[in-house]
Amino acid sequence: MGGLVTVTAVTLTVVFADAPGLRTWCTIFLAVTVQAFPFLVLGVLISGAVAAFVPDGALARVLPRRAVLAVPLAGVSGALLPGCECSSVPVARRLIDSGAPPAAALTFLLAAPAINPVVIVATAVAFPNNPRMVLARFIASLLAAIIVGLIWHRFGVPILKQNDTAPDGDNHGGRGGGLRLRRLADVAGHDFLHAGGFLVLGAALAATLNVVVPRSALDAVAGAGILTVIALAVLAVALAVCSEADAFVAASLSQFPLTARLAFLVVGPMIDVKLIAMQVGTFGRQVTSRFAPVTFLTAVMTAVVVGTVVL
Repeated sequence: MGGLVTVTAVTLTVVFADAPGLRTWCTIFLAVTVQAFPFLVLGVLISGAVAAFVPDGALARVLPRRAVLAVPLAGVSGALLPGCECSSVPVARRLIDSGAPPAAALTFLLAAPAINPVVIVATAVAFPNNPRMVLARFIASLLAAIIVGLIWHRFGVPILKQNDTAPDGDNHGGRGGGLRLRRLADVAGHDFLHAGGFLVLGAALAATLNVVVPRSALDAVAGAGILTVIALAVLAVALAVCSEADAFVAASLSQFPLTARLAFLVVGPMIDVKLIAMQVGTFGRQVTSRFAPVTFLTAVMTAVVVGTVVL
């Protein structure tokens, strides 16, 4: 899907080079894609390396058994183990099956894609004139992850272990370097193809929004206060852009205030349409139907509070 959209954009640029609107669309689309591509590649390579060389139960063994202590530690750990949001779902499942408190595993699921070093550097590159956006994103995302984890510890439904978890995700099975490199290549390749398609789709939709929607309509939404924040939060859920690349999409939405774009960056890595589908398949419909709304509301509220203070 991603390759088709890219080829189409380049072809349209060549054939209809004199059409100003189309030329603008292609310029925005290619700019967002090219800027985000190196960070996407770096992110999936690190994610593959973690899957290949870090034992599945390593994090679970260092987390405290008490959820109140494990939740904040799991959130901070998200900054140390980079990975896209797609890979964080099965990692959270493995943490629970390894004995980690479910609330801590869900906290890690939310924090890892949002505050890892690749995402933070990508955000700094995407917002070179707004360095506070980097700090705001880190604080708001970490707070949202920890708050959701504590809420889940107090009010969430139980998440049972799966004793029959498929062994193909086990890192201990590959004793030789060749098997570990194959595991790295498999995970990185899967994440790249999956996340790359959503990156291209997000870039295309961002370009379309900038070209097709009248500037007056965008200005009206951009000046609508809290509705602007909600609009971009909902857009983040719908676009499902990879967290390594979403900062470049947010930066292209320059007609919106920084706090609204912060909401886009906080919500997107935590809850979007592809993550909801993955969570239903991994944790079940009952868990996801409670987890997703709590995550969305908490992410929006923390973005508003942190954005108001920091930005």
